[in-house]
Amino acid sequence: MAPPTTTRGGKLRVLLDLAGGGTYAAPCGFNSKTVTFSKGLEEILLSDCDNPDDIPWVGRDATQLSMSVSGEGVLADESRDTWFDAFHQTDSVAAKVEIEFAASTETWTGLMHIESLEVAGQNGRRVTLNVSMQSDGEMVRTTPVNP
Repeated sequence: MAPPTTTRGGKLRVLLDLAGGGTYAAPCGFNSKTVTFSKGLEEILLSDCDNPDDIPWVGRDATQLSMSVSGEGVLADESRDTWFDAFHQTDSVAAKVEIEFAASTETWTGLMHIESLEVAGQNGRRVTLNVSMQSDGEMVRTTPVNP
């Protein structure tokens, strides 16, 4: 049996471009990140034309796509302004999500809202940050081959 080729967590990156100039940077401090791809579905019952008394199957139509990012870690002084500035903006911010594999890097680029920032701290411990981001429109996927 051959082992799978895997990617380490540091190769999953969340980057922001608050200035909108095309220069993305990963805010410091994330210890873990989760990217969720969601598809909204609408259900309709599909009755059997030949046997209308049979229990119908459920048909599903895709109605929407969405992407969300959540992450947690320490509230690093280096990224504090980035997170709070992004949160306080009325408009969504330019964001990029990358997953670097051995042969290619999957990239999604678009606009996201910083939905929530949760800051927590215990006496004698470091202050932590939990972030939730939601896509605002299409997140465009590209897969360039790694050199």
